[in-house]
Amino acid sequence: MKKILTVFCILLVSISCKDEATTKNTTTKADTDVSAKFNTMLEDYYEEGLQLNPIQATFTGDNRFNDQFPNPLAYETVTKVKAHFTKYKEALEKFDDESLSDSEKMSKAILKWECDINLEGFHYKSEYFPIDQMWSINLMMGQLASGASAQPFTTVEDYDKWLNRLDGYIAWMSSAGEKMKEGMAAGYVLPKSLIIKVLPQLKALTVKDPEAHLFYSPIKNFPDSFSEEDKKQLTKKYTQMVTERIVPAYEVLHEFMSTEYLDAGRTTSGIAAIPNGEAFYNYQIKLYTTTDMTANEIHELGLAEVARISNEMEKIKDQVGFKGDLKAFFNEVRNKKELMPFTEPQQVIDNFNAIHDRMKPQIEKLFDVKPKTPFEVRRTEEFREKSASAEYNPGSLDGTRPGIFYTPIPDVTKYNTYSDESLFLHEAIPGHHYQISLTQESTTLPKFRKTLWYSGYGEGWALYSESLGKELGLYTDPYQYFGMLGAEMHRAVRLVVDTGLHAKGWTREQAIQYSLDNEAVSEAGITSEIERYMANPGQALSYKIGQLKIRELRARAETALGDTFDIRQFHNEILETGCVPLALLEDKIDNWILRASDK
Repeated sequence: MKKILTVFCILLVSISCKDEATTKNTTTKADTDVSAKFNTMLEDYYEEGLQLNPIQATFTGDNRFNDQFPNPLAYETVTKVKAHFTKYKEALEKFDDESLSDSEKMSKAILKWECDINLEGFHYKSEYFPIDQMWSINLMMGQLASGASAQPFTTVEDYDKWLNRLDGYIAWMSSAGEKMKEGMAAGYVLPKSLIIKVLPQLKALTVKDPEAHLFYSPIKNFPDSFSEEDKKQLTKKYTQMVTERIVPAYEVLHEFMSTEYLDAGRTTSGIAAIPNGEAFYNYQIKLYTTTDMTANEIHELGLAEVARISNEMEKIKDQVGFKGDLKAFFNEVRNKKELMPFTEPQQVIDNFNAIHDRMKPQIEKLFDVKPKTPFEVRRTEEFREKSASAEYNPGSLDGTRPGIFYTPIPDVTKYNTYSDESLFLHEAIPGHHYQISLTQESTTLPKFRKTLWYSGYGEGWALYSESLGKELGLYTDPYQYFGMLGAEMHRAVRLVVDTGLHAKGWTREQAIQYSLDNEAVSEAGITSEIERYMANPGQALSYKIGQLKIRELRARAETALGDTFDIRQFHNEILETGCVPLALLEDKIDNWILRASDK
């Protein structure tokens, strides 16, 4: 999931949560009035938030603001966003917990965290890093420009709305250059290695031929209902937009970043090298893990997990009869020709669909509630796939746009399949697709909670989902099971290298070597990953922290409930409230165990 939309997270909140389905035994008229006012306030918060972040609205399937792109770097926009969160933080203080239901109390705690974490984020100068190789707005706009993402292109009005939205985007591109210049003067600049990865992404969008340009793509896919006159007028508008505005804007940005910005790029790798970098990293840890863990605690946990998983990997190495040490086995897996069988990109897509088909007969045993939102596997767009990781983009709230699992295939002949089963479980089913779609389809959650994203919970669930492979009829091939261990090792290594980079002074090269020593990912893949962590400190920590908590909760429930433990009900309890902080999730499961024990 991406940081480029609104960042959503939750602080650990010290409250005891019962099941959200549980309500008070007695309800007075005063309580009803308070509840109505509270839920109206939540609705107002959500609606005003969409106006401030219309891109988020588009991704949810709300098309009212598809022509808008308020520049998030502009002083006016920043002022409005600050006022928005301040207003609702103050509004929450008017509601006494005693007058709210358990579900409303959780919504109150969540909204307070939303306000607090967003307001706290303004203390740090993240606006000085508007562009990087993986997380920034320009990459998302490229997705939308393809005409195959969330922005609809089904009517003439849709086509015109996109042109209007691009006015704001082009203003943002200009502001991004200005902010980077300010950052250079203040000591805030990307590492050179990241700048180098951004340059080809920008260069690809300076192509002079409009018909070969990504932003011209919607013109190549007119709906059949368009008249010839409509097609003619839109073709003229889009040609002018590409040649006269988009290409020049990208040329200016590329020229700046490839010259003076690259020259100013820092040689350090970690965020501690920028002003106030240590405090910023602590903020990022809190944001992404929803815990109060320190960098050192996370680093030590990572080292312990790396050792544990290494022991499991040794067993698979022995099972397949490999005689060398584990590091040699990593190289064997990385380079094994039998694990790189494809010659056409479509074969990669077909393989993921085949994995889905194999697990379908078993899914009922683990899940009795499944999403209605459709699902697709697609290749990552060519302009960004060299620096992209596999990812999931949610479907629309109304289910009309499918959830999409994007997989990069920059060189199909080198595509290694050994981790495909675990990757599908994580990014697709039952990982991100189940968790996000079920939240969006909920009929009980307030709207603002349907689009929240807390990485500790969301990525924790997805990594936990990888461990369900054997229960779903997968991992019968030892190399695929090794792939699952490798994927878990990858997340354990992240705990070590992310904290190493940003809190312990590690260099990019140290982090790459540590990863090469402990996992079977290719050097090119590892390099891309390390640079990902450099661009967005702390995000990589969320996966393992969340997974370990969900595993702990499942083990606790299995022990307490014994033969009465129902894995489907456990999964329902985990998923039904949408994204929540890990502390609230733990309270919820503990209360469920107590109720189930009394039956």
